[in-house]
Amino acid sequence: MVLEIAEFSITPGQEDDFTAAYRSATALLRGSPGFLSARMTRGIETPNRFVLLIEWDTLESHTIGFRQSDRFVQWRQLVGPFFAADPRVQHVTDVA
Repeated sequence: MVLEIAEFSITPGQEDDFTAAYRSATALLRGSPGFLSARMTRGIETPNRFVLLIEWDTLESHTIGFRQSDRFVQWRQLVGPFFAADPRVQHVTDVA
């Protein structure tokens, strides 16, 4: 299992619109081969900071299966307009 951690800085004042767009876009994630689960969090001290945690069965499920698909293009069209900066994305695995 691979955990994708994506950090988003959202344009201030557009947080609720981003949240609504993300809810619409989740079906695109859930329909992707290798997708296991997703969870979006929002900062308390910095409410325009969101962190998306997605579990994939393999790294390639995300980097090839999703990122190189039409689902990603559609997903980005829904959520991308609210980004104040490019997302920061990293992948991690469990150590124990």
